[in-house]
Amino acid sequence: MNKSQKVVVVTGASQGIGAEVVKAFRKLDYRIVATSRSIKSSDDENILNIAGDIGDPTTAQRVICEGVERFGRIDTLVNNAGIYIGKPFTEHTTEDYAAVMNVNMAGFYYITQLAIAEMEKHSSGHVVSVTASIGDAAISGIYSVLAALTKGGINAATKSLAIEYAKKGIRVNAVAPGNIKTPMHAPGIYEALGAFNPVGRLGETSDIADAIVFLDSSPFITGEILHVDGGQSAGR
Repeated sequence: MNKSQKVVVVTGASQGIGAEVVKAFRKLDYRIVATSRSIKSSDDENILNIAGDIGDPTTAQRVICEGVERFGRIDTLVNNAGIYIGKPFTEHTTEDYAAVMNVNMAGFYYITQLAIAEMEKHSSGHVVSVTASIGDAAISGIYSVLAALTKGGINAATKSLAIEYAKKGIRVNAVAPGNIKTPMHAPGIYEALGAFNPVGRLGETSDIADAIVFLDSSPFITGEILHVDGGQSAGR
């Protein structure tokens, strides 16, 4: 095992943005620890896939422990797992709330805590979370309260963690996408969703992966919320 080869953990890695992030880091010769509920085993000896509910602390423990056991280190954590439930605020159920909090918040909290603890041993590391532009720039007609509560909260936590760990060699950033062409959206609404972006189209999963790789390769950037949203956060 080559312990000098960098290792990235990617959550929500089986499709959409997460799958694109895995591809992007493999092109850079990173070893990958990938997780999602439905992920299958990989034939690539440089990819360790672990299936599980990321909101469950035992899944987070398995991902970090098995990743270190297999590859010897954790350099980067990409918190990509997330769900969106769009309803008028008063129509949200307790089940809606519990589901979004489990994936978006617990799924961030447990694995980030464990990953940073591992990074502290080497005084080096990077955490980058995929949040949402709509978390801090609401759009009339888009139901976004649970997104704002969770993804907006992670944006705030990103800045807090960046300051807490700045002198310990660990950077913390976030990428806040706008409307992106992913399996989360039916192809039939792509055009309508794209119209919400000032550039007039949906973003691609590669746009988000490129932004994550950029932040990972930028050692003087920490505490940054990088909006990759076709101008959405700037105004409409």
